Amino acid sequence: MIAAVVLAAGGSVRLGQPKQLLRHAGQPLVRRTAIAALEAGCAPVVVVVGNRHEQVAAALEDLPLTVVANDFWEAGIGGSIRAGIEALREADAAVLLACDQMSVDREVIDRLIAGHNQTGLPIVASAYAGTLGIPALFARQFHPALASLTGDRGAKSIIVRHRDQVAAVPFAAGAVDIDVPDDLQHLVPDE
Repeated sequence: MIAAVVLAAGGSVRLGQPKQLLRHAGQPLVRRTAIAALEAGCAPVVVVVGNRHEQVAAALEDLPLTVVANDFWEAGIGGSIRAGIEALREADAAVLLACDQMSVDREVIDRLIAGHNQTGLPIVASAYAGTLGIPALFARQFHPALASLTGDRGAKSIIVRHRDQVAAVPFAAGAVDIDVPDDLQHLVPDE
């Protein structure tokens, strides 16, 4: 059983508006990411909300997933990762996803899962812009490490620390995310 944790709690301070709710190709970013995880067969799919949690949850209300509130979202991404991992049951692995990487789709998640199955390595990370990061799959043995993250320390710290246990899957489009107003040019208007 491979679960998914969609990170959608942040305050989008640099952007000035909640990126989770920005529309790309007809849907809010958070919904697109959750649907990609569901289409890839991830179960359960957990979406961690914080800032504007009621609006973000409303964008997901008809999907078969679990919404988890991170009341301490302002403290950083580490707490959101922890909240998502703690909401999982006995998943064999979890795919960690950020809702602001608008090129994430079922195929990207399928490649992470295939990378895990083919290599047997416990971490499969996306390779882009000369680095490794999320989306990434973490086997159960790394869930306690994910759940211990705090502040602004994200999953990349675990990937770097355990590089010898990481398979890399190319995902060049992973370098494009929505962080600042100039990034809005990457969004495709509603269809």
